[in-house]
Amino acid sequence: MSDTVQESVADDRSVVVAGVDEAGRGPLAGAVVAAVVVIAPGQVIAGVRDSKLLTARRRAVLARQIRDQAQGWALGRADVDEIDRFNILQATFLAMQRAVAALAISPACIMVDGNRAPRFSGFAGEVRAVVGGDRSCAAISAASILAKVARDEEMCSLHLVYPQYGFDDHKGYPTAAHREALRKFGPCPAHRSSFGPVREARAGAGTLWA
Repeated sequence: MSDTVQESVADDRSVVVAGVDEAGRGPLAGAVVAAVVVIAPGQVIAGVRDSKLLTARRRAVLARQIRDQAQGWALGRADVDEIDRFNILQATFLAMQRAVAALAISPACIMVDGNRAPRFSGFAGEVRAVVGGDRSCAAISAASILAKVARDEEMCSLHLVYPQYGFDDHKGYPTAAHREALRKFGPCPAHRSSFGPVREARAGAGTLWA
C-alpha cells in the first residue's frame, strides 16, 4: 500500500481502527503486556489519554470504562523467558501479535504506538506505527491504559510471592530501591536475566532462582 493510500485509510473517520500499545519494556522484572482496543468511529470514552499522564486510581476507573464501552479489546503478553530468549523488542511484538489474535472483531486498520510495528498474521489491512500515538490516537491511549493496568496487577501479584523486591511499588522498573534489593537479595525467577543490572546482581550476590 502506498503512503498516500495509507494516509487516506487511517485518517478516514468512518474506518474501524484498532489501537495497540504495550506496558513493561523498561522494567527489570515481569512480563511485557500489550493491549489492543477498537473504538467505534466517532465514539468518545471520556477521560481517555496516555496512561503515563494518569494516576493509578484514574487508570483503574478508565480501564473498566474501556472494557465496558469499547467495540472490542484484548490483551496479550510475553513472559520473562520469552523476553530473555528473543530480546525485549521481539517479545513486545509477540505480545502485540497475541493481543490482536485474540481480538473478536476485524478492524480495517491497526495503529501501533512507536516507530516500529510487528506483522500481524492473517491481517490484510493497513498497519501503521505512530510515534507518540498514545497521546494522539484515542484507541492507542485506551490500549495503553489497559496494558498498564493489567501489567501493574501482575506485578502486585508477584509482590505477594517476592515481597522483598517491592514490586507493588516500582512495578519492576529500575528504581534505586529495586536496584538495592537486587544487590541485597540477588534476582528471583521474575527478573529478566538478559538485562544488564540483573546479570550484574546475579554475579555479585546469591540468587532466588527456583
